[in-house]
Amino acid sequence: MDVNKKRSVILLGHAHSGKTSLAEAMLFNCKALTRRGSVMEGNTVSDYSADEAERKISINASMLYCESEAARIQIIDAPGYLDFYAEVLAGIRAVDSAVVVIDATDGIAAGTERVWQDLEEIKMPRLIFINKTDREGVNVDKVIEEIRSGLSKKAVVVGSFSDAALIEAVAETDDQLLERYLEGAVLSEDEIKTALHEAVDKGEIFPILSGSALNNQGVSELAAAIIHYLPNPSERTAVFAACPKEPDKKTEITFSDGSPLSGFVFKSISDPYVGQLTVIRIFSGKLLPNTSFYNSTKKTQERIGPIYILQGKEQRGISEAGCGDIVAIAKLKDTFTNDSISSQDRPLVFEPIVFPEPLISASVRPKTRQDEEKISPALAKLMIEDQTFKVSRDNQTREEIVSGLGDLHLDVLMGRLKKRFNVEVTLGTPQVPYKETITKAVKMQGKYKKQSGGRGQYGDVWIEIRPLERGKDFEFVNRIVGGAIPRNYVPSVEKGVRNAMQEGIVAGYPVVDVQVVLCDGSYHEVDSSDMAFQIAGSMAIRKAVQEAAPALLEPIMDVEVVIPEEYMGQISGDVNSRRGRVMGMEIKGKNNALKAQVPLAEMFKYANDLRSMTGGRGYYTMNFSHYEQVPHKHVSTVIAQSQAHQKAGVEG
Repeated sequence: MDVNKKRSVILLGHAHSGKTSLAEAMLFNCKALTRRGSVMEGNTVSDYSADEAERKISINASMLYCESEAARIQIIDAPGYLDFYAEVLAGIRAVDSAVVVIDATDGIAAGTERVWQDLEEIKMPRLIFINKTDREGVNVDKVIEEIRSGLSKKAVVVGSFSDAALIEAVAETDDQLLERYLEGAVLSEDEIKTALHEAVDKGEIFPILSGSALNNQGVSELAAAIIHYLPNPSERTAVFAACPKEPDKKTEITFSDGSPLSGFVFKSISDPYVGQLTVIRIFSGKLLPNTSFYNSTKKTQERIGPIYILQGKEQRGISEAGCGDIVAIAKLKDTFTNDSISSQDRPLVFEPIVFPEPLISASVRPKTRQDEEKISPALAKLMIEDQTFKVSRDNQTREEIVSGLGDLHLDVLMGRLKKRFNVEVTLGTPQVPYKETITKAVKMQGKYKKQSGGRGQYGDVWIEIRPLERGKDFEFVNRIVGGAIPRNYVPSVEKGVRNAMQEGIVAGYPVVDVQVVLCDGSYHEVDSSDMAFQIAGSMAIRKAVQEAAPALLEPIMDVEVVIPEEYMGQISGDVNSRRGRVMGMEIKGKNNALKAQVPLAEMFKYANDLRSMTGGRGYYTMNFSHYEQVPHKHVSTVIAQSQAHQKAGVEG
């Protein structure tokens, strides 16, 4: 297909704004469907997975397309819930433009603000579709005013080409047209269309259309606007890639079928019938079935079979993929999300998608021994599919931890674990990885002596312990002189000390930031052994820590909360109530970013609490900063929780 006849758009907006119904109507109008499906009936082309049909929401970004003589429009229907925002970010990387869908009954909601801000940052051309205008009590003019005041003053209603406001807005984007317009000339429809196309492509105008996806009102007009006003693949915003052969500069991609091959993997899908599907945006060149491409990220050659264009869950084979196409390939061995493809003689590597870090974590325990054997490979497959789902093991607490963007996100993925892999799990609140330390120096003896007939056991050590600077962990110093302890037993003392510190002494948490100096001791020529000195070292450190004013340490997180200004006071107060410290504030787009340091123990439910406090308009990022001493009034609670958990573990 001629590149000029191709369009690719992503449907974006707040949850329940009607994106999936809009996609369904567009497919029906171009005769890709003989019967329109319904979100409520769970039979749309887009929301085809069992969990989407059951919950009646979009969870995955679905690939669709509709064709006419004028053009082929490839559509990505993206989820509206922020729990699945990774799908939005991935989809944006694959398309040339966007349609922002706004529910006329709700106006501009939190999800709309978030996607608009992301589109502004990358300057992506877009249209606005006000949906559900047939609902009782809807005031479209009020929604338009809200769009112009809340999103952009460059948003302009596109209807009749005789509309004075549209003509004036278009004329202002072109000096020659403006001069003629001011002189009283009548601009032709073709002139207005051409200038509007260029203005939309440059981000100088955002056309507003309206209608009802459910009743198929305004949908044909939207499809026509996508074809007439949004860019084709050769007109899209510039894309750059790194070339390993020229590491000091970025290469701008030339968008054409005749250019060398370049493409980017933005999504991986686990299909129950064909296995792994790798979804790729082709930026330039051509790719033919049953050939190969060069994975320039992994530096490997990858053989391929058929190439598909996706219509929801259906894969339709195509004879070639070219500039602008979004295609899927099955059963690739080494190519996954964020990989770049190219020709080997001109390797190109695109910037990876930066996915949000997980915000909420839970401990996960298999319900049965059979589940325990299947859980690791099942979780690994879910991680390949979803870049914001993370699985880790806390070596300190010995818990398997799953992390995601919200309760709904984890709930959906654990549901998939059960339905797709037949693995049932129980989720719980993770333990906080506290640590223990000391606050003063002491000297202590550890003496192990045992006689029970025959050869006995004897080890005797004196150690001095001192606090180290926070983050220095552990230091062992041997200051034995005169052979008080033979050199071959010194490593045994250190091993005993380390083991005891790792097990914890006050509350069962590892002891850190301590210097241990082995300064004296004694031995027995017959009864001394490695094990005896290990035990002596363990005894010495346990007694020493108890006398060295022990303290508990907790992890402190760097937190950045992005919120509209009107919530700043409430969020600052909430951070303080969580024992946090506000470190500063800065402007971030139309929002404010509050920077704080907060104990991890206070953050496990923050994702849900923040959404509740801000009506979904706030979001945050969180990274580990350092460890700090737990305030004295909280120590007894932490110790009690640790003891309860240890008891439960023993009983379990």
